[in-house]
Amino acid sequence: MMATDAPARGMTIGRLAEAAGVHVETVRYYQRIGLFPEPTRAYGSARRYGPADAAHLRFIKRAQGLGFALDEVRLLLQLAVGEHCAETRMLAERKLALVEEKLRDLSEIQSVLRGLVRACGAGAPGCGCPIIDRLAGEGRSTLPARQTSASGRDRSS
Repeated sequence: MMATDAPARGMTIGRLAEAAGVHVETVRYYQRIGLFPEPTRAYGSARRYGPADAAHLRFIKRAQGLGFALDEVRLLLQLAVGEHCAETRMLAERKLALVEEKLRDLSEIQSVLRGLVRACGAGAPGCGCPIIDRLAGEGRSTLPARQTSASGRDRSS
């Protein structure tokens, strides 16, 4: 997954970004934080990138698309070198558990919002807004109780 100095390196950073489906500033940012290496260049010439570099960037973006943070992507890139399937699976299982927790939370939020929208449709004209009233704590509360996750973080905000 790491950049190489193969002879097939002919893309400028702009062409690399286009081939990988990212912005040039994204490539530069990844280089600044050490997630994507800068290739060497001859004095007075532009840096050149190859197809493996574009694949590296696409890997980063796909991992981010699955919810992996950049530090986790860095770990995945390190695990990609060699036989580390068990460690990679554990990282993916932890990410899956977080996604499932978020889905449960979103389902609960969806249910509460549906109730609020129904209450709004059932409200009498000139009596204020049932949604605003319930959000303000007036009337029957349909909001979920504050919950904390296993990490102790508030999950209701």
